[in-house]
Amino acid sequence: MSEQKIALVTGANKGIGYEIAAGLGSLGWRIGVGARDRRRRDTAVEKLRAAGADAFGVPLDVADDASASAAAELIADRAGGLDVLVNNAAITGGMPQTPTTVDPATVRTVVETNVIGVVRVTNAMLPMLRRSASPRIVNMSSSVGSLTLQTTPGIDMGPVPAAYLASKTFLNALTVQYARELSDTDILINAGCPGFTATDLNGFQGTRTPHQGAAVAIRLATLPDDGPSGGFFDDGGTVPW
Repeated sequence: MSEQKIALVTGANKGIGYEIAAGLGSLGWRIGVGARDRRRRDTAVEKLRAAGADAFGVPLDVADDASASAAAELIADRAGGLDVLVNNAAITGGMPQTPTTVDPATVRTVVETNVIGVVRVTNAMLPMLRRSASPRIVNMSSSVGSLTLQTTPGIDMGPVPAAYLASKTFLNALTVQYARELSDTDILINAGCPGFTATDLNGFQGTRTPHQGAAVAIRLATLPDDGPSGGFFDDGGTVPW
């Protein structure tokens, strides 16, 4: 592989994903912009290139096996390998989502994207990541998935989006399991919380900008070789499980 680092960011056509791509691109990395929507993907690539980033589009539906496999083949052909995977693509499934009223089909759909999608894409990209000198995997999670914070008296975590919240708890557990299995490799895998960021995922109600929300992913994507693996972090440090 070349000295230029290669990264794939899923859901990179807008919001936090776009800002992660922009931040890594500003470091001189080559960025694969993973997204389902062709028009939005092309627009994001054009915008990144106009800002000086070396970006290329990667058609990718994280909920589809064939799409993940095709994305891996495209990256291998276009970039020759992969150093960093940022699993950012996610959906909420719509609100409200109280546990007693949520449609089981909604839970299934959210988990398919937010959890199984991460497994699907990660496993498709692993052969390339294993060949990297400093491979990193970043799973974009959320503090709403923290069981500790959810059960600590006096901490208000807001509404109870059953499907979305559970998917992030599931993702955190999955991150730990990947870290355990890959502990004898050079791959560092961590979960990152962007904070309450204003995106279309929450109707732009967040208090942080997408640029601020991207910071934790960029930090975890650029960890030194002796950095942590199997952790859960935000801008302030470690987030409790």
